[in-house]
Amino acid sequence: MAKFSLKDKPLLRNFIWGIVFVIAMVLVLQLLLALFTRHNRELTVPDFTALDMPQVEHMAQVMNLRIEVADSVFVKHLPLGVVFSQNPPAGSRVKKNRRIFVTINSRVPRMVSVPSVIGYSLRQASAELSAAGLGVGRLNYVSDIATNNVLRQQYKGRDIAAGSKVETESRIDLVLGLNSSDNTTDVPNVHGFTYTDAASNIIENSLNVGRVRYDDSVRNYVDSLHAVVYSQTPASATTVPMGRSVDIWLTVNPEKIK
Repeated sequence: MAKFSLKDKPLLRNFIWGIVFVIAMVLVLQLLLALFTRHNRELTVPDFTALDMPQVEHMAQVMNLRIEVADSVFVKHLPLGVVFSQNPPAGSRVKKNRRIFVTINSRVPRMVSVPSVIGYSLRQASAELSAAGLGVGRLNYVSDIATNNVLRQQYKGRDIAAGSKVETESRIDLVLGLNSSDNTTDVPNVHGFTYTDAASNIIENSLNVGRVRYDDSVRNYVDSLHAVVYSQTPASATTVPMGRSVDIWLTVNPEKIK
């Protein structure tokens, strides 16, 4: 049987070499495309939240990114002058020299006027304070004919008059009436709630927020905003005296949330 050889088939040989050449060109073009498109020049955006601007600008310079302050807010429990949020968010893939827009926590606290909520019900007082950019602090009950009627409003342990200026997001403590025939409430179920929603729910049920504990999965301020309650004491549906404290534990660990 005659041995097959490409030398005897010049047409076939040229055809095969042509295919090899085309494949090689496609591979070279793909390589060049990867080199000259943004794919291989993309950067991973770091997490700038809770860092002050000198730190942020140094990191951005090292990574060939540009920082632009887009806005400012005032968050009472966040250090002044640090980044509150960013866009694009941490972990995003961007091109070199991309602008990262940040919102910083203002160094100048915004002041608001305290409304008068004396004579209001707890629910009405909570709504009025919220509309003014404030919140309900501790509930202190004293004997009175009407349960949950606001008798006094206080700030940092002292009575505060309507019109007084305090920092936005401050908490106003309320002294409330408590009738002996109407002095208990049921503990709400706040599992799966963020701290803000859990606290609102607890206060709406005439209770105080007690100890607040975050587990090891909560590493920064942003995590704390997304953390949810996975345990509480007393348990939900327990009947307790009004003004009792409810302790909560929060996490961002999905296994604990389940």
